[in-house]
Amino acid sequence: MEGKAVVPRQPRGGDKMKNEAAQAQGKNRQVLRDIGNLETLQVVEGKISRPMTRSYRAQLLANVQVVAEKNKNLVDDGVAATRKGKIVKKAAEPQKKNAKGEKVIVISSDEEENVKEVKGEKELSEKRKPENMVLISHNEEEKVKPVGGQTSVERSSRRKVKTLTSILTARSKIACGITKKPKDLMVNIDAADVNDELAVVEYVDDMYKFYKLTEDESRVQDYMVSQPNINAKMRTILVDWLIEVHNRFELMPETLYLTINIMDRYLSMKKSVSRRELQLVGIGSMLIACKYEEIWAPQVNDFICISDYAYVGYEVLLMEKAILGELGWYLTVPTPYVFLVRYIKASISPDQEMENLVFFLAELGISHYSTIISYCPSMLAAAAVYAARCTLNKSPFWTETLKHHTGYSEEQLKDCAKLLVGFHLAAVESERKLGVYRKFSSPKRGAVALLTPAKDLIISI
Repeated sequence: MEGKAVVPRQPRGGDKMKNEAAQAQGKNRQVLRDIGNLETLQVVEGKISRPMTRSYRAQLLANVQVVAEKNKNLVDDGVAATRKGKIVKKAAEPQKKNAKGEKVIVISSDEEENVKEVKGEKELSEKRKPENMVLISHNEEEKVKPVGGQTSVERSSRRKVKTLTSILTARSKIACGITKKPKDLMVNIDAADVNDELAVVEYVDDMYKFYKLTEDESRVQDYMVSQPNINAKMRTILVDWLIEVHNRFELMPETLYLTINIMDRYLSMKKSVSRRELQLVGIGSMLIACKYEEIWAPQVNDFICISDYAYVGYEVLLMEKAILGELGWYLTVPTPYVFLVRYIKASISPDQEMENLVFFLAELGISHYSTIISYCPSMLAAAAVYAARCTLNKSPFWTETLKHHTGYSEEQLKDCAKLLVGFHLAAVESERKLGVYRKFSSPKRGAVALLTPAKDLIISI
């Protein structure tokens, strides 16, 4: 008995206390439940809102969407009415009260966009000018697309309306003669020769600028005062004979103009030339020009024969040497023919009649002494083109393209052109027909010498 441990027995009241402690612990423990199907509303005026079920929430959302749809329709009607020119009052919006009882206007996101659209249309209508306004019918289909964060309206059809101001302004310009006339466009005359290496399109403009700068170096001055044995009329007869020789030998046009240039320069440098030597100077000048320009130049005996054996071969060779020595072998000069080729091309597709008439007038010009000393080669060529256009009634007589390439205006050319037309009229009326007149009266040259001269440009000679 003594070895057994005695465990004191607790009073029966301990089980009771144990149960009470467990119950107290159970009161503090939350009961498991589905916390996702209930929501609580906020406290309003000190009252706790009741739980909200899913069905109740869906019903509230449906009511809000119905109200928003009504407000959207009202705004759309307001936009349509504003575009028609009517004033529409803004529809009453649903009013709500907040916790303090104040009225709150709620606008959905769709309504804000519609209101912005109405405001934008109003600002746009104020900025538009009367002449830029367009009428839009109410039956037009409109599509709104976002462009760069903004909305643009595509209209199926538009019709521009002229305002009274624009109509009156146009009538005033017509009454005052202020109207826009089509300008004469500059034509690229070298466009067709781009692939032609001989045309040297890349350098042709620079070449003719150089020709105009250097033409005064080879231009002759009045030399008849230093030539007591010859006069201007004798020179005209000599040049006319040289034109006939040139035509008989069927030489290149360049040869004739270079012959006249060489002859005039020599006569201006030589102190005195006798009458007998004058024809010899012409023969020597043409012989040099033929050797410079022609592939197959005529022989000395050919010139002796055509001059009816007035000279022998030795005299022709001595004159050739004297001319070259006096000119210093300076033969590369811009003659009127150089400019004629370019200016005829600038006439824009001239026909054969036009080309023949230009050369006829130019050869009449170089035959007369007064033209040679008064006008430079480029002006003589430009005046021949202008006189030919006037004779053939080419409209306009002078174009912007010709003005650009020649560098001369119509007023600058009139005096020289009148002189050329006067020579034409004198050749027609003269009993003794010049060689240049007979040359261009043939069908081979289009008989342009028989044309009626441009009487509006004729002056007394």
